[in-house]
Amino acid sequence: MPPIRPLPPLLVNQIAAGEVIERPASVVKELLENSIDAGASRIDVEIEDGGRELIRISDDGCGIPQEELRLAVAPHATSKIACADDLDRIATMGFRGEALASIASVSRLMMLSRPRAQASAAALEAEGGDAGAVRPAGGAAGTTIAVRNLFFNTPARRKFLKTAPTEASRSAEMVEAIALAHPHIAFSLRSNARLVFDLPAEDSPRRRVLAVLGPDLEAQLLEVSIDAAAQRGLTLWGMVGLPEIARGNANHQRLYLNGRPIRDRSLQHALKEAYRGLIEPGRYPTLILFLEMDPALVDVNVHPAKAEVRFRNGAAVHGAVLSAVRNRLREADLTPVFDLGHAHINGGAVFGLAPPLAPEFGAGHHAPSPAPVRSAGEFVEYFRRLDPAQKGFVYSEVKRALSNGGFDKHEGAPGPASAGAGSLPQIQSASDVMQVHASYLVTQDSEGLLIIDQHALHERVMFEKLLERLDKANLESQRLLMPEVMQVDRREIDLLAELEPLFARIGLEAEAMGPSAIAVHAFPSFLLERGVEVQSFMRDLLSRAVQDGFAGNVEAALHEVLDMMACKAAVKAGDRLAPEELRELLLSRERIERSSNCPHGRPTTLRLTIAQLDRQFGRT
Repeated sequence: MPPIRPLPPLLVNQIAAGEVIERPASVVKELLENSIDAGASRIDVEIEDGGRELIRISDDGCGIPQEELRLAVAPHATSKIACADDLDRIATMGFRGEALASIASVSRLMMLSRPRAQASAAALEAEGGDAGAVRPAGGAAGTTIAVRNLFFNTPARRKFLKTAPTEASRSAEMVEAIALAHPHIAFSLRSNARLVFDLPAEDSPRRRVLAVLGPDLEAQLLEVSIDAAAQRGLTLWGMVGLPEIARGNANHQRLYLNGRPIRDRSLQHALKEAYRGLIEPGRYPTLILFLEMDPALVDVNVHPAKAEVRFRNGAAVHGAVLSAVRNRLREADLTPVFDLGHAHINGGAVFGLAPPLAPEFGAGHHAPSPAPVRSAGEFVEYFRRLDPAQKGFVYSEVKRALSNGGFDKHEGAPGPASAGAGSLPQIQSASDVMQVHASYLVTQDSEGLLIIDQHALHERVMFEKLLERLDKANLESQRLLMPEVMQVDRREIDLLAELEPLFARIGLEAEAMGPSAIAVHAFPSFLLERGVEVQSFMRDLLSRAVQDGFAGNVEAALHEVLDMMACKAAVKAGDRLAPEELRELLLSRERIERSSNCPHGRPTTLRLTIAQLDRQFGRT
């Protein structure tokens, strides 16, 4: 082995840069945080070639005195902490003092600064960590830092950067992320001299959130908040999206602590639980949450980029966020509105009928192709091709189809329930609730037309009933006259012992019978009453246990198993329902929580508002 020796200062700084400066967006983050700590009211960002050739950030903050400019680019020199105790109460965005030194070690850096109390500015240039002399210069109050030729002296790092548009996009996301938490500061961004955005200072966080996310989302975002008195010093404000705008990735899920963007597994788990059963697995809610708390109650010094934090009482923060978001969602009507401007709603069918069309609508009006309309997408495309006269004809023909038995019509529809779930509009008293193709129910509430998936709604009803029973005791079990013996693989047999506590909660008893079989001796009474086949249920349960690995955590597994039980027990598409069954199902919708979605997150109900109907039929 070579002898142990100290590393050169430049190499030390370049190694530190590897921890802090991953790409141009990392430079943007560090410099923006310095500008915010300097009390800036406006910050302007410019980048060229995705940030490789230039990153320039100008602010109107307090500035750096001329005699301190060289210290600003020295390793671990900072004005933000002075002793070890300060690390326990960090209230600034930056604090370590390594950012400027790390950036200067891998770029050509120029810093121009003027404190407000001084008449003139001073400038400093550094290349590859070698700082030049401080010189007088002209400049406005505040600080401008230009970073050129990033990673020019570490070509391996430069080679691994993405394309210029990708790096520019990441820098834009970083500016947006920081701007969201600081609405009182104006931000602008230019890329290759093109203005990307210019956000004026705002007097409310709500305006900044809508300015970044887009005002078109306002109707689909719910405000959520908790105050410091209720949560022992924790304050929370934010906007959480309706389930219908959940995304396929977590890019639109943003968390902030004391103005700092963070990642935290505990908080992400709380949000997942708050939306459990409202969005499909693999999708993520759109939301922005801002937490404020005493800096002494959180450690932000656990990650080089300060992206992760450690709470002194993580369980309390987790519980507070979970309760706040879950309760806000419970208060809201989460029934998705059928968007007639898009091809489908979750790929589901709407009416499934082919309205009879006349060969022509009158002089000069010819009908489009009368192909069957089986899906939302087909119906929308069909309807959009019609002129007003044709739409009127289709409307009358659909009404005629309904009156001639196109739908299964039931008398004795439910009236208003005495108590609703959250702010869910109650179904109006009507005698013409229809079961469409033995799969969907059509009725109305105070806001418009409702189309209900009978299986999805009944699945939610079954799930909530099971949860209610489990809150009181284990589910009832029924012993089988003869054990059900079934062949399984080795991995499933190995899981039986771990699954015993879960089986006990749901009323199931099974044991191994040799190397490749199990015997089921007792089965949940609830499932037997609903006609669920023992072996089919067991195969699904064991397969999911192997795939998801939930055997070791009973409470976490219960929700998944209850999902399965509810799905197996619910009425299916194609089941015709008697009038009293329809009445009970629709009344249950108004009594239970989260009736807008099945336990898997799919919508149970779609709404066509009165305004949408009027617009589509040319009444407005």
